[in-house]
Amino acid sequence: MQQSKLDTGQMAGKVCLITGSSSGIGEFTAIGLAELGASVVMACRDQAKGEAAREDVIRLSGAKKDDVDLMLVELASLDSVRELSSNFRKQYNRLDVLINNAGLILGERMATKDGLEATFQVNYLSHFLLTNLLLDTLKASAPSRIISVSSDASQRASIDFEDLQCEKSYSSFRAYGQSKLAQILFTYELARKLEGTGVTANCLHPGLVASNWGRHSAGALSFFLRFAGPFSLTPRKGADTPVYLASSPEVATVTGKYFTKRQPVQSSKASYDEAAAKRLWQVSLSLAKLNDW
Repeated sequence: MQQSKLDTGQMAGKVCLITGSSSGIGEFTAIGLAELGASVVMACRDQAKGEAAREDVIRLSGAKKDDVDLMLVELASLDSVRELSSNFRKQYNRLDVLINNAGLILGERMATKDGLEATFQVNYLSHFLLTNLLLDTLKASAPSRIISVSSDASQRASIDFEDLQCEKSYSSFRAYGQSKLAQILFTYELARKLEGTGVTANCLHPGLVASNWGRHSAGALSFFLRFAGPFSLTPRKGADTPVYLASSPEVATVTGKYFTKRQPVQSSKASYDEAAAKRLWQVSLSLAKLNDW
């Protein structure tokens, strides 16, 4: 698959929703899609940071103010995710691209108000819920795309169904790797379930990017992030593959793939376990209090 230059205006009339877009990869993904003419909805946790990022997106992309919107969401709250979905559907009658980008890694185990391990909920389960809540809008807008920002941290990860919430044993890398593997399993299962609908589902590894996703780290993790900093990609470079997957005609019908540097590559062996993917789907429905479809 050859890399192609994306054309200004090719996303005109498209609506894109991006979580975690107040900084880092998410913000530059918003800039990239706005430059291509898309209407961008930035789903952010913090009002002040979100407004500042929105102004940056407008200024750097040259987009009209009305084409860059801000909606608030706290991914550590399933009720907040439901509120985001409701607010979005009240204001927009279409969704062409959903980018599940927001993520974190924590130095110690933290529980959310829902009683779930925070890394698992923020990185995976809340995006599972958001995607399912917006599926009808995505289907009605088809051809449309769902993109999840995962990580090669999944390569050595496994899903521990007996300890999904890391209550028995916790480490930053284990929790993060499990959440990113869960994203990939979810993407592959989603692609299978969406076959024939015109909605594609893909995920990606953006590379090691210098951003604030590890701001809550400590110990060995904090040391690793400081060491890796000088070798990390800029957020703009990290956003290249998400923007490509959201907009390029080359991948309009590609689904159920894992990308790095715009190229489909093999994910971990564990990520292709269909039985695990189906089990995770059912567990996730229960945790998110959703019905299957």
